[in-house]
Amino acid sequence: MEHELSPSILTELRRPRPYPAVSVLTPTHRRGPDNAQDPVRLRNVVAEAKRQLETNPQVTREQRNDVVRQLDQALAEVDLTYAEDGLAIFAAPGEHQVWSLARTVPERVVLSDTFLTRNLVSARTAERPFWILSVSADRVTLWSGGADRVAEDHTGGFPLTRKLVENFDAERRMQIGDAPSTFRDQGTRQFLREADNAMNAVLREHPRRLYITGEPAALSALEEVGSVAKRAVPVQHGGLAHATPEAVRRAIGPLHDEEMRGDTEAVARELEGARGRKEYAAGVDEVWQTAKEGRVRLLAVEENYRVTVRDSVGGHLVPAESEEPGAREDIVDEIVEQCLETGADVRFVPDGTLGDAQGIAGVLRY
Repeated sequence: MEHELSPSILTELRRPRPYPAVSVLTPTHRRGPDNAQDPVRLRNVVAEAKRQLETNPQVTREQRNDVVRQLDQALAEVDLTYAEDGLAIFAAPGEHQVWSLARTVPERVVLSDTFLTRNLVSARTAERPFWILSVSADRVTLWSGGADRVAEDHTGGFPLTRKLVENFDAERRMQIGDAPSTFRDQGTRQFLREADNAMNAVLREHPRRLYITGEPAALSALEEVGSVAKRAVPVQHGGLAHATPEAVRRAIGPLHDEEMRGDTEAVARELEGARGRKEYAAGVDEVWQTAKEGRVRLLAVEENYRVTVRDSVGGHLVPAESEEPGAREDIVDEIVEQCLETGADVRFVPDGTLGDAQGIAGVLRY
């Protein structure tokens, strides 16, 4: 199952496909007892996708057989042991993908000439993933973090490793009589330059907040030989290049949580200032109208805010039940994607942060 949504991958997912491009979405659960329903629910929604393919007169028999085969292969790849909060299956003639999402999604099946990507975009934005680069003299490990998880990541060729040579600086030791520093050794510094280049390449393709961990000498050496440390948050904690994901999560968690609280406070200040300048929108209808006009500069959404709406006379949104004709269950994800498309900064904040804004608010450009 896929987890990492880069700009290049999103561009590829959004390109037009031969009809029918099938998007299957279903909520999942991380733990019991709720996760007991996930296998049955998943099979049922995939069966519904097959039923729609069977009854759709625009789909030829050859196309139907191809896409059904892709759906079956996708279903076989799903491992609900590692389920998060939602699942997206994309299938089209000759291809399929399975995406695990850290944000719940409405259950739905869509046949179109493109895949339904807005839920992926919203989930990735809500999770606010980050990188951790753990540096030592013989190993540099890359970790991917987000929400309450950390996992080793092999993007960019990580981990980088080298074999240390004992007594590497014997001549210097004899000359000045001090214990040699591993991080003054030219071989180590070249190794760190390679790690710096590799991490810069990762950030170009997958830009995120970056933490760098290591003993003070390692952090200092990395900063001296390259540029990536200058835009990262340093964490003086050795041993994490060889550690378990849980050990890395425990080391980074408090610092990351503190930074997130600071970000939330900054968003609240921006919203308050915008309210005084009359550059403020609140509530799903008002934010949706301004988002469509490309006027939102900063969008704030409470983490678990969900609302089902439908279009009313005059183009406004009004509350609706899921089963109503024309109901839009993922309007918040639509707003998030629309704002990102027009260059807005999108921030998810803890529930209750936005007060009378009813879960969603924006700072306007004009």
